Amino acid sequence: MSEGNFVTPFAQRFEMRVPLVQAPMLGGASTPAMVAAVSNAGGLGFLAAAGLSPEKIASEVAAIRALTDRPFGVNLFVLEPAAPDDAIVRRALEAIDPLRAELGLPPGQPLERYAPDFRAQLDMLIELRVPIASFTFGLLSSDDVARLHANGLYVIGTATHVAEGIAWRDAGADAITAQGAEAGGHRGTFIGAFDDALIGTMALVPQLVDATGLPVLAAGGIADGRGIVAALALGAQAAAIGSAFLTCRESAIPQAWKTRVRAMSDTSTAVTRAITGRHARGIRNPLMRRLSETMDKIAPYPVQNALTQELRQSAGRAQNGDYLSLWSGQGAPLGRARSEDLGAAELVAQLGEEWRAATARIASLKD
Repeated sequence: MSEGNFVTPFAQRFEMRVPLVQAPMLGGASTPAMVAAVSNAGGLGFLAAAGLSPEKIASEVAAIRALTDRPFGVNLFVLEPAAPDDAIVRRALEAIDPLRAELGLPPGQPLERYAPDFRAQLDMLIELRVPIASFTFGLLSSDDVARLHANGLYVIGTATHVAEGIAWRDAGADAITAQGAEAGGHRGTFIGAFDDALIGTMALVPQLVDATGLPVLAAGGIADGRGIVAALALGAQAAAIGSAFLTCRESAIPQAWKTRVRAMSDTSTAVTRAITGRHARGIRNPLMRRLSETMDKIAPYPVQNALTQELRQSAGRAQNGDYLSLWSGQGAPLGRARSEDLGAAELVAQLGEEWRAATARIASLKD
């Protein structure tokens, strides 16, 4: 198989030369510069917009469009408005305030808003007519999916097990991101118990392919060309890669976070809901450990996320990796041999070379 004659329908639709999606990553990693660089290099760039106001989404999309005329995507979290009672907020702050004090911050206070308005974000994606919209944390109604389709948007849902994939298929989604247990960042589980949904990418992808009949993107534990080959062999039409892009030049995460990613091993991460109120995979550090000691005080997402945000932002400005949410997947160490100042386009090129070389090795095997 050569680059010229091997392409999946998904890759062909979005003019991809490498079947690689740069996963959307909150916290400053997936900047407009990164999104555009990946798409220009023949992958598919994705903006993480769940934490952005509609106005900020518009300006970020404008920045992407100023840098590329190629397809790209925008990701949102499907969330209902949060209206926590005072007791939940005060209990959460009892655990957070000692950490704030260590960074010289005053005691935390209840907030007017705990997350951007999802409905307003959704309306903005439609107004902007972005090429691709992907969704995590929940399920859109079939009416919402139909509205997106009517405005020319391609819709991707996130599934951590088969029932979620079927739910997205029945709602009218065009494709499914299969989020394996290895993936960094927040878990997308929205049906059933979280503990039942930690299914590895290798087991999850082919089951979702068989059950839904939709294009499936494999996410979790993929950080080199061998992983792309494996994803395609399992029936995926592209690999969604996040952690490998964390340390790229275009990534705007704190240097302390990049340093920890480069130093991590295969056993460095854990899944916790202590930091944001929703289960997420990241590198263990004092923030994760200390908040995990007070699980009875953790507020649900997005309340806990908002209440710890100033603490984490302060730690980022101070380059203090002990109090950052160091989201990363289990596959991150696979990229350790790459240059520390690699650009996103260079990374796509390297991953493409690795993918083609791995494909050629397999094709050369003889009985």
